Amino acid sequence: MENRIVIFAPTGKDARLIAQVLQHANVDHYQCASAADVIAELEQGAGGLLLADEALSGPLIRQLVQHLAEQPTWSDLPVLVMSHRGIDSPELRQKYARLGNVTLLERPLHSVTLVSAATSAVRARTRQYSMREIDRRKDEFLAMLAHELRNPLAPVSAASDLLKLPHLDREKIRQTSAIISRQVAHMTGLIDDLLDVSRVSRGLVTLDRQVVDAGQVVADAVEQVRPLIDARRQRLTLHTPPERAFIDGDPKRLIQILSNVLNNAAKYTPEGGAIDLGMDVGRTEVAFHVSDNGIGMAPDVIGHIFDMFAQAERTSDRTQGGLGIGLALVRNLVQLHGGRVSAHSAGPGKGSRLQMVFPRCDPQEPAPATPAPAPDAAAAALRLLVVDDNEDAATMLGMFLELGGYEVHVVYSAHAAIDLAAGAAPFDACLLDIGLPDMDGTVLAQRLRTLPGTAAAMLIAITGYGQDADRRRTRDAGFDHHHVKPVDMQQLLATLETMR
Repeated sequence: MENRIVIFAPTGKDARLIAQVLQHANVDHYQCASAADVIAELEQGAGGLLLADEALSGPLIRQLVQHLAEQPTWSDLPVLVMSHRGIDSPELRQKYARLGNVTLLERPLHSVTLVSAATSAVRARTRQYSMREIDRRKDEFLAMLAHELRNPLAPVSAASDLLKLPHLDREKIRQTSAIISRQVAHMTGLIDDLLDVSRVSRGLVTLDRQVVDAGQVVADAVEQVRPLIDARRQRLTLHTPPERAFIDGDPKRLIQILSNVLNNAAKYTPEGGAIDLGMDVGRTEVAFHVSDNGIGMAPDVIGHIFDMFAQAERTSDRTQGGLGIGLALVRNLVQLHGGRVSAHSAGPGKGSRLQMVFPRCDPQEPAPATPAPAPDAAAAALRLLVVDDNEDAATMLGMFLELGGYEVHVVYSAHAAIDLAAGAAPFDACLLDIGLPDMDGTVLAQRLRTLPGTAAAMLIAITGYGQDADRRRTRDAGFDHHHVKPVDMQQLLATLETMR
């Protein structure tokens, strides 16, 4: 139905002759007998509408304009008009403008021109119909994103109200702080997934390749997912061979791939269910496979499970969570490693199995990782300058750093930072927001480099932008470090410890 050319030529033999030409060229078509018939056929779906110009008089033009005005955002119906009078008729020009996507075909019309115009219209329309599904998934995704971001905001808001109460004991404060930390980490994970899938799909991710122990990837991924599996009282069984195998890849990304698949299995497996994680080692390949006895997938779902915004059927309470982009990210990262990924299911309610296969590299020991420096609880009273126009964020960061033993000075604008730096004792480090309203943070960094009190200070960017281009921009502006909001405080302390 969606590839048909709908024909309406109310006088003469035009409709019959057009139908014969299109039939000979194997172009699907339908002849309409009336204006009402045209609208009815268009409502069922069409690849294009072919009209004789005399059809644009009477009731059709009004009904057709109304129908076209009500098209969804993805749709722009191609309209082909056969005209004796050409494009110089003011009356027809006005009507064409109201119809929108119009192609004029001058009479007398050659069959090759007719077929070419019809097939081009159908081809363009097919692309529009493909966008319809993407548009639907995008709308569903945005609804899920709003839902998933509101979920952690609810306990954070409640925790904030609780902390306002007088006489709150230390244990309640500790529990409330832990709730806020967990929910912020959850929100950060959602945002990181969004950024990751966008960067990977546009080819902006560079792998930090090294020789990685595949068994260690399994152990690290399980460690990340274990809290979720334990919380859902699920049974995780490991099947790994005794021999060691190695992959030439980015250890962080390999762990991310496997933990995303395990997370997906845990979310779509009922409480008390079973998940199996196995690793098979071949002569040239290493394969990971994750099986579960969860909700399974219908055949039409399997065909799109690795597409952006795709997600299996969710329960009405939406308890599984997530944005439906985890497996799209998995596929892109696996392909970036030169591997392949596949999904299988016997059907709804019969569980799922996902397999990721990577090229195996020579069995040699990976270089030992350099441990991150541990922050010293007794940090020296180094002088820090914090600049952020978000007063709440700046104040909280300042309080945290003061508790870490630093002398902290907080200002809320770039000009206040310059005034303070020009007249105060030297600062050891400046933590600068990039999106300041009175001056870009990168410009502020360059200004601070010219002042005696901050020329030698460590410059740390504190920003909501964390892509490679953003890091290059701050590095080019003279920043020493780049931390993305919400800032991992332990990492920030470790950065400051390097000044000691």
